[in-house]
Amino acid sequence: MKKSAISFGLFLSMLAPLATLAHPGHGETEGYTIIHYFTEPMHAVITLGSLLIVYAGLRYFRKKNAGSQK
Repeated sequence: MKKSAISFGLFLSMLAPLATLAHPGHGETEGYTIIHYFTEPMHAVITLGSLLIVYAGLRYFRKKNAGSQK
C-alpha cells in the first residue's frame, strides 16, 4: 500500500508543470521551445523540482530494493 501511495505521489508531481501552460506575456524566448522551459524562472523552478522528486524517488526505490534482496 505504501509503495502505491508513493508511486501515485510521484505521478502527481510529474503533472505539476501542466498547471503553467498557456500564460502569455513573459520571458524573452519563444514559448514553445525546450529552451523556454529550462531558462524562464517560472518553468525552471517547476522543472528542477520535478526532476529532484523523480531522482529522490528512484534513489529511494533502488535503496529499498537493494536492502530487500539481501
